[in-house]
Amino acid sequence: MRSSMSAAGAATAAAIVLTGLITAAGPAAAATAGPAAEKACTPAVVKLADIPAGPVGSGGTVKTFGANGLIAGQSRGLPAYWTADGTAHAVPVPEGFQYGEVKAVNAKGLMVGTLRRPGDYDHSFAFTYQQGAAAVRLVNSGSTPSTLTDVNDAGRVVGMDAGVPKEWLNGTVVRELPVPADAHPSTKITSVDGINKRGDIVGTALTSYWEDDVVTSKSFPVVWPAGGGYPPYSLRVWTESDYTVGTHATGIDDLGRVVGHEDRSYRDWQERKPAAWKKPYDALPADPGRVGGFEHLTLDAVSPTTNVSVGTAVTFVEGYANHIQAAYWPGKGSPLALPHPAGAGADSRSEAFAASDDDRVGGTFYDWDTMTTSAVVWTCASGQAYAPKA
Repeated sequence: MRSSMSAAGAATAAAIVLTGLITAAGPAAAATAGPAAEKACTPAVVKLADIPAGPVGSGGTVKTFGANGLIAGQSRGLPAYWTADGTAHAVPVPEGFQYGEVKAVNAKGLMVGTLRRPGDYDHSFAFTYQQGAAAVRLVNSGSTPSTLTDVNDAGRVVGMDAGVPKEWLNGTVVRELPVPADAHPSTKITSVDGINKRGDIVGTALTSYWEDDVVTSKSFPVVWPAGGGYPPYSLRVWTESDYTVGTHATGIDDLGRVVGHEDRSYRDWQERKPAAWKKPYDALPADPGRVGGFEHLTLDAVSPTTNVSVGTAVTFVEGYANHIQAAYWPGKGSPLALPHPAGAGADSRSEAFAASDDDRVGGTFYDWDTMTTSAVVWTCASGQAYAPKA
C-alpha cells in the first residue's frame, strides 16, 4: 500500500535518529536523539540519504510507507527504498532501464513501480520487487508499456497493462477492470490509482466525443468494489463538459473514502481544486478549502484509517507554479501547511505524496538556496502542520 499500517511506528522512530534530524520551522519542536526518541514521537523534518550513485546527481522523493520502518520512492532518478537503520537501497534495475520509482509497498515488503529506458519518456514499464531479492520482476518481461500503482497487504496489485486496467495476484491477472455501465460508449480507463485493504480499487476514466461540432470531455473517478461481484461506481464531478478540466483520483482508504483533485489547464490559466468522495458515492465531492496564503490545492494521498490526506498547496504566476508547499488535511477543518526544514530559503518548495497511520508524511523538498532536492519525512505531522499567515 502507498501508506503503511500503524505497526511501523516504533521502528521508524529509530530510523529518524539514524538518518539525521532537522528541526522543523514554525511550530515543530527540536528533535532529540537517543532512547527517548524511540519511545515517543518527535516532530521533525527528516532528510533521507541518497543512494550512492544514479543517473540524477542528487535528490529523491518518498512515495510510500511500509512496515518495520520501510520507506520507498525514488533516489537519484532510480527506484529506491530506505530501511529502519536509515540506509538507502537502490532497487536492482535490469539492463536497458535507467529511470524509475517505487510507487507502493505492502506490509510484507512487496513493492510495485515503474521503470523507463534512457531517452524514452513516453512509455513506462512496470515491475514488482520483493525487498531483498536479487532482481525485479517485469510485467510481460518489459515488452509492453505498463504501470503498477499500488499493492495491498494481501498482495493484490493494480495498474495498467498496454492500456488495459488490471488486477494481479501472485503475478497472475485475476480481472480486467470494466468501464461503468452508465458511462458514455467513448469512455476508457486512463489510470488505476489505488487499492485498499479490503480490495476496493479506484481509478480514473475519460469520456471524450464530438457532438454537433462541439467536443464533450469529462474525466472522473471510478471505484471497483473488492472481488468483482458488484458493478463499478462512476463518481460525480463538478465539471462534466469542459475539455480544459480533468478530475483525477489519487487514493482510496480502507473505508472507501476517495481523494483527488480537479485540474483546469489552458495555456497560462491553471487551477487545482481538492476533492474528497465518500460512500455511497451518490453526491458531489467535498472541497476542504485551501491552505492559507495559497490559491490552489491538490490531494495526492490518503492514510489507510486515520482520515488524513496530504498533497500540495500551490499558487501559479502566469501559468507557472511559483509557490509550492506540502499540505496536510486532517479530514475536517481547513487544510494546513507542513513546514520546511529550519533555515530553508523563502523560495524553497515541498510536496507530499504519502501518509501513514502513525502520523508520518512523505514527500520531497527542494532547497532553493542550495539547488538540491531531498526525499523527506515529516514525523508527528499533525503536531507540525500549521496555518500560514496570509
